[in-house]
Amino acid sequence: MIDTEIRSNTIKWKAKLLKTRFLSGQLTSLGALILAVFVGVGGASAQEYQPLPQASYADLVSLADPAEIVLRAEIRKQAVVEPERSPGLRPGYVRLYIEARTLTLISGSVPVGESLRYVVDMPLDERGKVPKVKKHEVLLFARVVPGRTGDIQLVGPSAQLMWNADLESRLRPILTELAGPDSPPKITGIRDAISIGGNLVGESETQIFLSTDADQPVSISIIRRPGQRPLWGVSWSDIIDQAAQPPRAQSLKWYRLACSLPGRLPERALLSSDRASKSRTRSDYAFVLSELGECERLRN
Repeated sequence: MIDTEIRSNTIKWKAKLLKTRFLSGQLTSLGALILAVFVGVGGASAQEYQPLPQASYADLVSLADPAEIVLRAEIRKQAVVEPERSPGLRPGYVRLYIEARTLTLISGSVPVGESLRYVVDMPLDERGKVPKVKKHEVLLFARVVPGRTGDIQLVGPSAQLMWNADLESRLRPILTELAGPDSPPKITGIRDAISIGGNLVGESETQIFLSTDADQPVSISIIRRPGQRPLWGVSWSDIIDQAAQPPRAQSLKWYRLACSLPGRLPERALLSSDRASKSRTRSDYAFVLSELGECERLRN
C-alpha cells in the first residue's frame, strides 16, 4: 500500500510539473501530449524493444530523400500518447512521445540542439505490450519544427530506425548521392513511348521518355537485334545516347526507376498507331521492369 501511494504521488507530481511548464510556455505543444500518460502507467507495461527487420536500400532512400536532417540520437525518455490523442494510429501500434539527446548530425545544414522532442508510432510487441526504447540509439529522418527549438517532426511513420554501425555505413553513400550536383531527378510518370522497326526481322529500337519533377529529360532506350539479347540503357540528359547503360543496382538512379515506374505502360503514352509497334513497345517496357527488379521494402 505504501509503495502504491508513493507511486501515485510521484505520477501526480510529474503531471503537475508538466502542466505548470506548459502553461508557463516552457513546454511546447508537442511536449503537452504526454500530460495524460507516462510509460508504464495506466495500461500496457513497457517491454525491451526488439527491432524490426533491417531497412532495405529503397527504405533508406525513401526516408532520406524528404528529410531536412538525418541524425543519430539516444532516447532518454518515452511516454505513451493516449489513443484519443493519436489520430491515424494504425492497429497494433502505439504512439510515443520521445525525448532524446543528439549524438551526431549526419546530414543537414539546419542547426539542432542537444535535446530533441518528437512523436513516433511503434508496433506493439507480440504480447501487445509497449516497446521499451529508453537508452536505445536511433537514426532519425526529420524536419525541424519552425520556432520550436528542439522539436522535430519525423518524415514518416517508420522514420525512426534503431541505429547500428552497418546501417549508418549503408546510409551515408545514399545521403552523398542525394546531395550531389548530379543527383538524378524524381520520376513522376511516362510522357511518350515509341518503337520503330528496323530493316531486318527482329530488329527494332524503342524510346521511352519520362517525366520528372525538375522537368529534366530522362529517356530509356531498348535496342533489339536478330539473335542477340536486347540492349537497354538510360539517358539522364536531353541527348539520346544509344550507348547509354542500365543503372547500377542499389544506386539512386536505379531507385528512381525501379521504385517510381508504373507496372504498365500507359495507353495514352503510346505514339505508334500500328498494333505491332504498340505490342513491341509494351514488351520492351516490361523487359526494362524485369531488368530493374523489385523495389524491395522491408518497412511500412
